[in-house]
Amino acid sequence: MPNYSGSWNLVQQMQAVAAFNWPGTVAPSTIAIFALGSVSCTPSTTRNKYTYSGCVNAAATASSATSNAGSAAGNSVAGIFTLGNSTTTRNKYTYSGCVNASATAASCTRLFGAATGNSTVGIFALGGASPYRDKYTYSGCVVTSATNSSPNSCRGAAAGNSTVGIFALGATSGTTPSNVRNKYTYASNVNCGATASDRGSRGGFATGNSTVGIFAIGQNGCLVRCCTLNKYQYSNDTNTVAGSLTAASIAGSAAGNSCVGIFALGCISGVGPSTTRNKYTYASNVVTTAGSASALSAFGAAASNGTTGVNV
Repeated sequence: MPNYSGSWNLVQQMQAVAAFNWPGTVAPSTIAIFALGSVSCTPSTTRNKYTYSGCVNAAATASSATSNAGSAAGNSVAGIFTLGNSTTTRNKYTYSGCVNASATAASCTRLFGAATGNSTVGIFALGGASPYRDKYTYSGCVVTSATNSSPNSCRGAAAGNSTVGIFALGATSGTTPSNVRNKYTYASNVNCGATASDRGSRGGFATGNSTVGIFAIGQNGCLVRCCTLNKYQYSNDTNTVAGSLTAASIAGSAAGNSCVGIFALGCISGVGPSTTRNKYTYASNVVTTAGSASALSAFGAAASNGTTGVNV
């Protein structure tokens, strides 16, 4: 704990409180909530709570309706889950108390979307072979339109820091994987091109910290499931190959904190829906196994409450 003796102005004090560095403040447990999506090939309400400390997996409060091919983003207080299933339904999962409630609906019915955001807003790509996006402002739970993607997007993935979100658009036409990415600047709602992935990507999933986003490719340009990971460096928009998952997979989900990303692998090549999760350590680019999901699942979504520089 830093030494906060002496005179401190109100802004400095509030910054220290927000960072849980002020005497008497206690940081909440850093967790991720995984909506399992289709459990054994059937849309479900099942969610898991993943505690990074100890890599412990436990049951989490269920969604209000079955979820399949949804998306999620959130801040340090709550995660907003679009349930997919070609509906507009969203849920708000409040981490403190593990309370699930209804959230402001999406602007139109879609599935196979993607989402990322910062401490103020979440940007939801609605998927369904459309360019449409929603902006979800956490304060007031207000949904407005967000700047569209450049071509259409379906089965994409997204990660970002406090300033920008990087969207891998997935299939931009038909079912063919593309390497197209967009950069969405939150403050100005400007969408522009971003550095492409190293190969076509469809059905991927992503998470990251304030410095990098780690993107699982999913299906590559030949519609073959792969285990390749890309690392997107926000500071210079550089993309590099960043190791591999332990198995080739598609239709997974991911969330992380400032140190590690947890990847639920979804449908593994030659196996199908799985309970397998991987842990990606950003500093070393090392992939290891992580606490398994409670059931065989795919087409899930995930959000986390504590990534410094992103949602805290």
